[in-house]
Amino acid sequence: MADLFEDYRLGPGWDEMFGEPGMPRETYEALHATLQPLSSVELGIRAEVLARAFLDQGITFALKGIERPFPLDIVPRIIAADQWRVVEAGVAQRVRTLEAFLADIYGAGQVLADGVVPRRIVVTSAHFHREVAGVNPHNGVRIHVAGVDLVRDEQGTFRVLEDNVRVPSGVSYVMENRRAMAHVLPEVFAATRIQPVESYPGQLLRALRAAAPVGVSEPTVVVLTPGVHNSAYFEHALLAREMGVELVEGRDLVCVGNEVAMRTTAGEQRVDVIYRRIDDDFLDPVHFRADSVIGVAGLLNAARAGRVTIANAVGNGVADDKLLYTYVPELIRYYLDEEPILPNVETYRLEEPDVLDHVLDRLDQLVLKPVDGSGGAGIVIGSQASDEELSLLAEKVRHDPRGWIAQREVALSMVPTLVGNRLRARHVDLRPFAVNDGERVTVLPGGLTRVALPEGALVVNSSQGGGSKDTWVLAEAPVAAITVGGPVETPPAVYLAPDEPAGAGASTGTSVPAPRSPDPGPDSGPVAVQQQQQQQSARIDGAVSC
Repeated sequence: MADLFEDYRLGPGWDEMFGEPGMPRETYEALHATLQPLSSVELGIRAEVLARAFLDQGITFALKGIERPFPLDIVPRIIAADQWRVVEAGVAQRVRTLEAFLADIYGAGQVLADGVVPRRIVVTSAHFHREVAGVNPHNGVRIHVAGVDLVRDEQGTFRVLEDNVRVPSGVSYVMENRRAMAHVLPEVFAATRIQPVESYPGQLLRALRAAAPVGVSEPTVVVLTPGVHNSAYFEHALLAREMGVELVEGRDLVCVGNEVAMRTTAGEQRVDVIYRRIDDDFLDPVHFRADSVIGVAGLLNAARAGRVTIANAVGNGVADDKLLYTYVPELIRYYLDEEPILPNVETYRLEEPDVLDHVLDRLDQLVLKPVDGSGGAGIVIGSQASDEELSLLAEKVRHDPRGWIAQREVALSMVPTLVGNRLRARHVDLRPFAVNDGERVTVLPGGLTRVALPEGALVVNSSQGGGSKDTWVLAEAPVAAITVGGPVETPPAVYLAPDEPAGAGASTGTSVPAPRSPDPGPDSGPVAVQQQQQQQSARIDGAVSC
């Protein structure tokens, strides 16, 4: 029987499992010892069980309104405890810094007066909202949830690719990946001390309750979703269910006299904290898009009056503008008097003429990103672009240098991934999630690892064939036995012909059922369109890691 790793080749990036060919790193020894004796047929069967479990539980993502399975690879990504301590501290440091920055620019603006960040960078950001100047949450928290995208460079160093402090998505897959993986690789779980992730909904609920308006001791918390047509609706429903709070749409809420209430069968009930998953532009038609049919009229006025807390706060997007990202290391020194724990990917600001000329001369070696782009839209990887594309890009950059940044192309780290019936090196990134309750920033151990399934691809975008991996953070001390939620029915075994390809999404002896169509809901007109339009900036498939 062939060794599963027999023809595995190390790729151009840092290989997270192997330091040398055939020599697993210490953190991967137990996993390697479990996988190596398996045949490709047996691994394929387990992968098929994994894929079916996701389909049966409706764990999908929506692309252009069509529900699709979100591929989960059977080989997890493992992070050692000492490596995680660095990530955890670095993520918390950035959240504390960006909290201070947001409080400053919507308050005294001292950072602008001191010239640490040019005023024009802030006021020209598409996500800077003067409407929320002077709005001060009573516990000082604007970033209740953050998702910080990281990559590992050629030396294995974690680097920050971008910050997401508006409505970062993907944490539901972190929890569901763990539940599913515990059923297909039980022997590895028994031999490995893995930090659990199921505490996230409890942490989030505590943070939301702590943000309640002054004088409210038993706040009513709700999750506000755009609706069933939004790509992250599955996550919205899961978080509401796990926290034991109501999942509502804009039409379920009403603002009267700066009080927010939700309509229930027993009458209107006051709402104190809203974990909104709707972008600023659609949140309140009184202040933002007047044509929004998925928001709540008067919501921002209620927040200004201190009668309701909106989480995350309106206007946070100025802190994760891609140009502002280049200033975060300086902001860490300014606000915290600390050195950055996690370095940025080397990035160029194109407003400086000398830098602009330098970048234009090297377009074929760099990655160019629009500062307000999302979902991978508009990004150009110079080494993969044609002369015509580079010429057009140069014209756009000259016309609007503020609208672009340039980054070094990083050969992302790689993890063995099941492709067909063999294991192959594929590039990955990582999105850890942090929760801020006003007293402490807690980083969920693990986060979402996204994997680019096409060979050589640096784009971990699910709409371009990307998937995810369960992310295991090893514990330094014994942890409680892993709980995997309620019982999960084991799908019937799928038997394959000896040489037949297997794996998530691969052709097998028994075909995977077609994805279920989404519930069209009561309104498939403008409401559905807006549900799909909004929240593009924080989609789980929105990052391009290169």
